[in-house]
Order: sequence, then C-alpha cells, then structure tokens
Amino acid sequence: MKNLIIASTSTIYHGTYLEYLLPTLKEHFRGVSTLLFVPYARPSGITHNEYTDKVRIAFATIGIEVKGLHEYDNPVNAVKEAQAIFTGGGNTFLLVKQLYQNNVLDTIKEVVDNGTPYLGCSAGSNICGLTMETTNDMPIVYPPSFKTFGFVPFNLNPHYLDPIEGSTHMGETRETRINEFHAFNTQPVLGLREGSWLEVKGDVITLRGEHSARIFEQNKAAYEVETNTDLSQLN
Repeated sequence: MKNLIIASTSTIYHGTYLEYLLPTLKEHFRGVSTLLFVPYARPSGITHNEYTDKVRIAFATIGIEVKGLHEYDNPVNAVKEAQAIFTGGGNTFLLVKQLYQNNVLDTIKEVVDNGTPYLGCSAGSNICGLTMETTNDMPIVYPPSFKTFGFVPFNLNPHYLDPIEGSTHMGETRETRINEFHAFNTQPVLGLREGSWLEVKGDVITLRGEHSARIFEQNKAAYEVETNTDLSQLN
C-alpha cells in the first residue's frame, strides 16, 4: 500500500528545515531506523554531501539515520533495500535528469508503489505527479523525459502563490502559467501552498496542513479545496 507525504516545501517562514513537518514525519516513518535521501536536486548548487548533512541534522531529532543515495556504488540496489525514501527540493530539471541517468526513477516508483514510505518536498513533490511540466524551476539541464513517478493521477505545483492584490508586477502569475499548461495538456494540476501537504495512503489522497489548495482543470474555472479534503477522485 502506498504511503507518502508530498509536501509543498521543506521550510516555512520563521521555521527551521522540516521543523513544521517533524511531528507528522515521526508517525509517517514509525519503525524506520535508516532513511535513504535523494540529494540530486541540489538547491542553490550545494554538493550532495552538504545537502545530505542538512537532512541528517533534521532527522536526528526524531531518531532516524540518513544515508545519501550518492554514497552507494549501486544506487538501484540501495533503493530496493531502503526502509524509507526522501527526495528533497531544489531544481526539478536537475533532479529528474539525475534520476534517469542513475536508472533509479522506475525503481523508486516500484518500491514506493509496493509500500516503502516516501517523503517529497518541493522538487521531490513535483515529481510525484504524472509529469514535471508544472514545476516553477529554470531548465538548467535537459532531462530525457518529463514523465515522473505518477504516484498521484494529476500534476503538482508546489510553492503555489496567489496573485498579490494591488501588485504592479506585470509578469505571469502561477495561475496564468498553469492555464498555459492546460492549453496543451489535460491532466488536473494541484496548486499546493506553503505549509500544506498531501497524505497518500493506498489509493486515498488527502490534503493536510494549514491551507486550502487550488485545483485547475482544463476548460474549467479554478476552485479551492479545504484542508482534510479527499482528492482521490481528482484525475
């Protein structure tokens, strides 16, 4: 049975890394002693080691050891043997390119579909949708495909931002960008605000956290769903 936390972000304003999620993660990873971390997205260009060390500090507070996927000579076997998996945020294009390059995308999908607990934040959440095409990131590298895990039957836009009333900014809003996506693609998109996450238990997908989420469907007006809403029928 699938068991995922798909979070908009790792850090909320005035908080430390993963702090707001730790009570949820303690329960989510109950019985897990060692976590496999996927550092490929490299936020701000930091090294895999630096990123993994940051994650180690956070998970040490709930008694979980962290190993970086880059530390293994055989990443496919590391994924197959993992008690749990966390994919962190950063640049989604880089993350997806590395997942394909190291031949672990299909393996992660297989083990998570079969019950290995998974946590994604930001880019690590974006790839839980059908494709990565609703990321906010710059295309700094070229992945071989935009197809991602498909743990949920729609696309995700983590860090979703509402238009600011009275703003003089003339660039596109997130809603405009998602409407552009829907000019060519049919799958729904969930705009996931900071401080909220999806809880996936088997085939049940539930919005959790402090905020509502915004749903975009092709040829329909966008609408809000409140926290604790069951999103299992969104496809």
